[in-house]
Amino acid sequence: AASSRIEIEKMSVEQLKALKEQADLEVNLLQDSLNNIRTATVRLELASTALNDLSLRPKGMKMLVPLTASLYVLGALDDAEKVLIDVGTGYFIEKTMEEGKDYCARKTSLLKSNYDQLFEVAAKKKSVGDEAGAVLQAKMNHLVATQ
Repeated sequence: AASSRIEIEKMSVEQLKALKEQADLEVNLLQDSLNNIRTATVRLELASTALNDLSLRPKGMKMLVPLTASLYVLGALDDAEKVLIDVGTGYFIEKTMEEGKDYCARKTSLLKSNYDQLFEVAAKKKSVGDEAGAVLQAKMNHLVATQ
């Protein structure tokens, strides 16, 4: 870290501005990715909770079935041992209830691992941007003071 500080201090004002802008842009993109992962994780956790709830319901139980985000119809539970898993791009795979729960758990674990890795990268990029900004500010203050 000390050697990177020395390298940054050797940069020109223009190089520092470019480095800070690049780091800030990358941090923003990483933050968007982190938000997307967080949203996907919440959806999977909700799906997992729904599967657990569904597995406890008796066959023939009356329930509201969502057709869209705001339209529900009355239905009856037929077989809670088989579920359809949305694997993306319009594809669904039939799984047993236990396989469905396992799928949600594995995907959630993978997303959390990806989140942790991206968070670390974002923190490092933010640190570089902050350091470049601090050195840039110091150089600008020095230029103003010497004029």
